[in-house]
Amino acid sequence: MRRSATRAFHSSRIRHNQEIRPERTNFSKYKEPPIVCIQAATFYRHHPTAGQLVDNPNDAPKPNPPLFRDLNLEIPSFSRTKAYWSIVGPSSSGKTTLLQILQGEHLCFPPTARSYPYLSTDRIRRKDPRLSSPGRAIQYVDFSGERGGSGGSKTRGAYLSARYESRREEADFSLMNYLKGNTELNPLKRVDSDESNSTMLNKVIADLRLGNLVDMPVRNLSNGQMRRAKIAKALLGRPELLLLDEPFMGLDPPTCLQLSPLLGELAASQSPRIVMSLRPQDPIPSWITHLVRLGDDRTITHQGPKKEVLKAVRLDLRKEVWGSSTPMYELGRTLSSRGVAEVANKERRVLPTQFQKSHDIDRESLVEMNGVKVAYGERKVIGDWEQQVNGEAKQGLWWNVRRGDRWGIFGPNGSGKTTLISLICSDHPQTYSLPIRLFGNARLPTLGSPGISIFDIQARIGHSSPEIHVFFPRTLTIRQTVENAWADTFLGKARLDHQRDRDVDACLHWFRDELNPSDLRKPVSDRIPERESWARMVKKPKRNDKAAALADVESLASPSLDWADQIKFGEITFSAQRVALFLRAIIKKPDLLILDEAFSGMDGRVRDRCLDFMTFGTDFTAALAHSSIFQLPPEDTIHEYRARGLRFSGLEERQALICVSHVREEVPNVIQDWMCLPEPGTRNPPRFGVLDVFMRRDLKQWNDMWNLQNDLRLGSREPHEKTSSAAGSRKHKS
Repeated sequence: MRRSATRAFHSSRIRHNQEIRPERTNFSKYKEPPIVCIQAATFYRHHPTAGQLVDNPNDAPKPNPPLFRDLNLEIPSFSRTKAYWSIVGPSSSGKTTLLQILQGEHLCFPPTARSYPYLSTDRIRRKDPRLSSPGRAIQYVDFSGERGGSGGSKTRGAYLSARYESRREEADFSLMNYLKGNTELNPLKRVDSDESNSTMLNKVIADLRLGNLVDMPVRNLSNGQMRRAKIAKALLGRPELLLLDEPFMGLDPPTCLQLSPLLGELAASQSPRIVMSLRPQDPIPSWITHLVRLGDDRTITHQGPKKEVLKAVRLDLRKEVWGSSTPMYELGRTLSSRGVAEVANKERRVLPTQFQKSHDIDRESLVEMNGVKVAYGERKVIGDWEQQVNGEAKQGLWWNVRRGDRWGIFGPNGSGKTTLISLICSDHPQTYSLPIRLFGNARLPTLGSPGISIFDIQARIGHSSPEIHVFFPRTLTIRQTVENAWADTFLGKARLDHQRDRDVDACLHWFRDELNPSDLRKPVSDRIPERESWARMVKKPKRNDKAAALADVESLASPSLDWADQIKFGEITFSAQRVALFLRAIIKKPDLLILDEAFSGMDGRVRDRCLDFMTFGTDFTAALAHSSIFQLPPEDTIHEYRARGLRFSGLEERQALICVSHVREEVPNVIQDWMCLPEPGTRNPPRFGVLDVFMRRDLKQWNDMWNLQNDLRLGSREPHEKTSSAAGSRKHKS
């Protein structure tokens, strides 16, 4: 791609009430015509008149707003100057939609405004006539099975625990068959198998570190492994253009450091050309040179060289009255083969007293694992190591979780983190036979012990994970989604009472802006008056203004929640769905709260709001000392708000927390203990540690845990010395 010669990714900057005058492209100035050429095009999901066609004349027309209006955009086939592009924007900005438009999806008006000139050239016909079709030449890789991307969720099993079963059905295709496209029960003999295809297959498997997974059923792959598999599958199609939708989300740091240079090499060779989308808080690969920044209302706000765009975005963020989708400290970080380079130094903050472990509560053991080993045939997933327990070497995993514990579970993709969580939630069939005690009881009854049922376990655990997201019904309303915390199954009837109804109302009020699509479609400027109502209450009212202050509180605490009973879970954005599932996990105040990549896919501001809500609830006073994200009302206003019953407390001392994440910013500040599982097949024991500072603010501590290099801002340095296993080991808690 090139900027001045080709006007790559040209788009008129959209302002309010500003007429867009697209420029016509003159192909004669190109050495080769562009792959994708979009000129003054407007796109719709349905035909513009479809919203007016309803079965009942009394029904309101279905909304069918334009996805992108008067869009001008080009992707050149060859570039004289180095220009590699990435599309950056929050979850509701239309990144996925724009990538789908590039591939040829959605209706274009006028129809001739979108074309693929390079795919009609003799060069493509000589190379492979099949590449003349945009559907073959342009591969779009969507990594969320929830949106039905490449590979989709059909390979993950029909129900939550299917991936952990030892029995393999005929449809349990291996990763090798998935990569080769042999995913049918009676496949036709392929005529395009040759030595070059085998060479390409072996190279892709080696580059993406899939060699030890080729015989594994696809449904047994972890989230990170499945992402690598989908990229490999797309590369084997040898596309001319590869569109990657948030490729680094869910990958562990070492895999990100290896995948980014690989994609950079492919982009440099233009085989294939790569355009990727990123969230604003994601580190930007160092080889990316140009950015397209999308706004909240599906508009292109900035485009051009990376440094210029980031500078302009920072200026815009400082002018915003209400919080942006991205915290300022996360904007513009760089991902290289050596690690993530931070924008500025972060101070080390010692854990406050209220975050430290309390010794005043009953330290009942909630989870006991005494020598756990998980294996599928000869392949061992957990426990193929020797662990030091009270000075004695023992086989398997020895680990206890007690009331009040705050655990962070880390490790590479495929190290067994999700399998470990499935044992705790009893989704894994081997839970019945392994030395595991949940809430003081084994799964099966023994002499003198009654055992514990799956329903008792679910009642005491709150759980949010990508697996739950895949299988959660899209037909439930937002209110039913949150209330489902008190149901035995996804479609079961929730057991509610007055207090639980009030808790649901409090959560829905608190996250109204994130969950209500009508609010999400409003520009930030249109939502500011709602925030100004908070600002009016910051000033302490005079005695004769008590009535006015009470009226303000009433207006705040009594907005309608009818939208939560009407909007379906499947109708809200990906980020909003994750928020709803997060609320479903925490609302019942479970004895054990499990957040397995629960914040993955959320915008930075939304993620921080969820973390603060989990920690402090609606306690503004406590949040003031640790959160600078929101403008908070005074304490007397908070008391008035609570007096009306709309309140929710944060994480309690009696509760235990287990958080699984690959991203430092998604680790709650309350985490105190951590366990890092080893790379599969190494037979190394897990490493344990105790935190005395906020993990989110301490890059060095995070890098030490992953054995990554520190202080990339200071220039080139030798790789950081790996921590010894002896220093990282810790005695088993009795």
